[in-house]
Amino acid sequence: MHNGLNSIILNRRIKLIWDFRGLESLEIAKHHCVHLKEFSEKEKLTFHDISTNQISEMYSIAFIIVNENDMITFRDALKPHRGEVAN
Repeated sequence: MHNGLNSIILNRRIKLIWDFRGLESLEIAKHHCVHLKEFSEKEKLTFHDISTNQISEMYSIAFIIVNENDMITFRDALKPHRGEVAN
């Protein structure tokens, strides 16, 4: 049973997040997504989603959702501001 729990934990999806603030935050977040896609393609890494979310007029995020076993590769190369377990 313990091995099954370990495989479930290692198969989680992780959302890596970059925060952008200011009037141009959404446009900057959208542009950051272009670089996230380019990096993933160049390194032949898989991901579940790359997108943005406008929190307010002055605050937007860019994010990528990756498998937990790939998270360290993305984190070390791309330096996200934070991360969380994706739903």
